[in-house]
This record gives sequence, C-alpha cells and structure tokens, in this order.
Amino acid sequence: MRITARCLATTSLVLVTMAAASPSWAADLGASSAIDTVTVYPDGATVTRVITVDLPSGDSTLFAKDFPLGLDTSSIRVEGQGGAKLTIGTIDARPPRAAPVNLPELEKRIEALNDQRADLQGAIDSANARRKFAEHFAEASPVGIGEKGEARPIAEWRAAFAAVGEEIANADTAIRDATRKLREIDRQIAELEVERKAKPPSKLEVRMDVAAAAATKATLRVTYNVRNARWLPLYDARLDTGAKDRKPQLELVRRAEITQSTGEDWSNVTLGVSTVRISRGGSAPELGSLVAQYPQVPKPLALGTASDLARPAPVARQMQPHLSAKVAEAGELRERADEQQAVAEIGDFQATFKIPGRVSLGAAEGAKSLRIASMTVPADLAVRAAPVMDPTAFLEASFKQTDEATLLPGKVAIYRDGVFVGRGKISASAKDDIVRLGFGADDKIKIERAVLKRNEGSAGLLVTTSKTDERSFKTTIRNGHDFPIKVAIEDQLPVSENEDIVVEMLPSTTAPTASNIRDKRGVLEWSFDAKPGEVRDINFAWRIRWPKDKSMVIVPAG
Repeated sequence: MRITARCLATTSLVLVTMAAASPSWAADLGASSAIDTVTVYPDGATVTRVITVDLPSGDSTLFAKDFPLGLDTSSIRVEGQGGAKLTIGTIDARPPRAAPVNLPELEKRIEALNDQRADLQGAIDSANARRKFAEHFAEASPVGIGEKGEARPIAEWRAAFAAVGEEIANADTAIRDATRKLREIDRQIAELEVERKAKPPSKLEVRMDVAAAAATKATLRVTYNVRNARWLPLYDARLDTGAKDRKPQLELVRRAEITQSTGEDWSNVTLGVSTVRISRGGSAPELGSLVAQYPQVPKPLALGTASDLARPAPVARQMQPHLSAKVAEAGELRERADEQQAVAEIGDFQATFKIPGRVSLGAAEGAKSLRIASMTVPADLAVRAAPVMDPTAFLEASFKQTDEATLLPGKVAIYRDGVFVGRGKISASAKDDIVRLGFGADDKIKIERAVLKRNEGSAGLLVTTSKTDERSFKTTIRNGHDFPIKVAIEDQLPVSENEDIVVEMLPSTTAPTASNIRDKRGVLEWSFDAKPGEVRDINFAWRIRWPKDKSMVIVPAG
C-alpha cells in the first residue's frame, strides 16, 4: 500500500538541526540505492533512486551513503510504499564524516618504516657481497695444490667445498628473510601513504526517519535535482530532391546529445529529455525604478580613500562549452537499420521525450547522441544566392513544421540524396512555421554579378550643393538543369538613418519581388521560376546624395 498520510507522502529536506525535536528512533538501518529514472533538461537533470529495505515494526532511521555531493539538497523528495502503513518523517542530507587523520603521527610511522627498510636493504646488500666472495673464492683458489706444489689430501678438498657451500647457503637464507620483511614493510608504507593522501568523501549521506505499522519490505523512491547535466538538440536533415515521378520530400530526425558530470554513473536507467529550463526560476524578474537626472559631479576622494579602480572587476559569466554535433557522415546503405525512437509527451508548456528501453551514461564519459523523433514532410525546392558576397547558388528546401513539439535551435547535419554535404543551423520553430534549410551548392546554376557603373560626383544646377555616389550592377543567372527551378537572388540597397542622406533606387532597376526580407532593412529579393537552360539578367542601380561639407560612408548595420 502507498503511504496513507497525504501530507507525508512527499517530503522535502529538513535541516539536521531539527532532529532534536523528533522522537528517538529505534534502529539505524544502512541501505544502498540504485538510480532508476533520469529526466535531463537543457540545464540540469532530475534523478530518481530506488531503495528497497526490510523495515522492522516501529520507528527507524534509514541512511544511504551513495548520493552525489552535487545534488540540490532542497530538491530532495521521498515517496514510498510497503505492505504496511508507512510514515516518512524528517530527511537529512550531509557529507559522510571522514575518519580523523593524525598527520604528524603518520609521518613518524612512515619515517620509522623507511629506516627499517634501509636497514633490511643493507643486510641484503651485505649478504649478496658475501655470496659473491664465496663464489669467487671457489672459482679462483687452486684448492688441490699445496704451498710447495704438492697434492693436498682429499679430506682438505671436502672441507674447503663444505665451507664455500655453507657460506653461500647462509647468505641465501639472510637474503630471503630480509626480502620477506622488506615486502611487508613496503605494504605497510603503501597503506599509510593512502591514509595520508585520503581525500574527503565524494558521496552524500541521506538519512530518512521512517515509521512502519508492522514489519514489512518497503520500496522508497528518492528524487532530487542535479545541475551538471544537460542535453542539446541535434538534427539530421535528409533531402530527397525527387524525380519526374516523385516530388521532393525531407526527413528531419531529432536527436538529443546528452552529457553529464554529476559524479554518479547512470547505469541501465529509464531516460527522458525535457524542454523545461529549470535554472530560470519560476517568476519574471522584478524591475526597479528608472530616474532621469543631470549627471552628478563626482566628489574628490579624500586621502587614503580607495577609488573605484581598486575594486575588483565583476566576474564575466562563463558560457558553457558548446558541444559539437557528433553525427555519422557515412553514406546510407540500401536498407537502413531502424533507429530506436523516443515516445513524445507533448503538453501546453513543455515537451518530454521518453527513450524506450534502458540507457547507460557514465559521469564525465562524454556525449551520447540518442534519436528522439522524426518527421517526413513535402519540401519546396529553390536556389538562393547573394552574389554581392558569393556568386555560389545554394539549394534550399523549405517545409512546414508539423510537429506539436517546438523545434529547438541547434546544429543540423545535411544530407542531399543520401550524400552528406555539410552542417548548418536550425532556428526555433513552432508548429506550422515555415522552416528553410540549405543543402549545399548547386553547381548547375551559374551566377555572375558585374559592376556597370560607379560614379562619385556633385550635384546642383548653378552651385554645387551636395555630393553623390551612384552605382549600377547586372546579375546574370543561367539554369543548367533540364528541369525548371525557382531562383531567389538577394542584394542590398543602402539605408539612410539621417535626413540629410538621401538614398534612391534608380528606374533602371529590375523591380524586386520582395524587400526588407527576414526583417532586414534594405535587403531585396528577386525571385522567379527559371526554365531549363534559361538565362536571365537582373539590373540593380541606386544613388546616394548628401551635403557637400560632410563625409559619408557605407557600413554594415549594427
């Protein structure tokens, strides 16, 4: 049964200082937890751990020491169920206490062991020297010849052999004994070094007061938030340009690139990703008042007063490293393997994608890319170029966004007729928005832009009153395809932000089909359907006039 006391079914963190107000608990029960479910957000994650424990009847304190240090302690929530009524009391999170380390005493013990080690090494070296001397004596001394060259008795030969053998045996015994003691001392030194370099605990201890009406096996689910995790949207855009009997269509595959450095491994977990951003808070920022006033004259600083220059500069907000898209660039097989796809849960304010099956992702292991959704839509093809900057014609596909879930901004891997042609970016798009994606250069569309005229002079009937800058261009487009295709050419008409600077488009200009495209002032577009093999010219001319006593420059808009 689930916990019957509704107010205690979900509990938050209670500070350890409140424990004094709680009743005494009968038993402390150690337990281990296992991560079961993870939901990753663009700026964090929610983790749920499961604890299964045999609870005695009455009050107990349950503690688990395997929670990550980086969790948000205020976010801890506990739910549970068992065969008997359960009541969850206070919850306390604290770093496990490390055993005290007496560094001076450790240093003395390590120093004494090193001295013993040096003595043993000296004994080994001495025994080795004795052994080598005995071996050299046996090889170099003519034991069978007396002082006057006479032959020695056989008994003296045996005595000499026995003395050499005994000396070598004694040396070997001393070396073996000293080596064993040396090995034990090295082990003790290694243990003390580990104790001396012991790091503080890397896990958090969570304690929960639980009361059971009867002995029962209970399952507790502990949920908390962590910050060092995120996911980035990635996309694969696969364009089929079509044929005479097949219209163009585009498959857009959503992917989630997940990274985490929470200090805990997510092993065999149920994983999901959500579009909710948990770090923004729950409310809009509160604005203060703005005061319009004359600038205040700064007062001179008295001697010894610190100036603003001595104050530390504000720390710049660090941007999170942008993870590069890791999308396979291999060509497609004739029969592509189906990829596992997430189950989408779309709400009015968020979208959550549940990855089927179980997934593992280690802490600081790197990024893992998972497919979460896909859609196939009809595409409208066009060729777009901005020859004022680059005469290359780029194939472009536009389509209506049909998913209920908003397309988040991210990088996209571009495939055209099964061939990887590069990477691009996709902007945020809600349902029914028109999305445009470029699919690389179209080498069969040739574009040339020529400057026909560029005159800088003066204007005025009798007296020169102003200066002028007049320019004229011609753009030639050739369709080398054997089928018609829509072409869009963009160019720039300067925009004046001063009433003394007058800009006019001259009558020789081919009338543009659109202006201020993408809400950019002065950006013009000429679009038309180019027939197979068609050649078309676009003329564009403008004039700028400004006062003669001033200078004028043309710069990109800020």
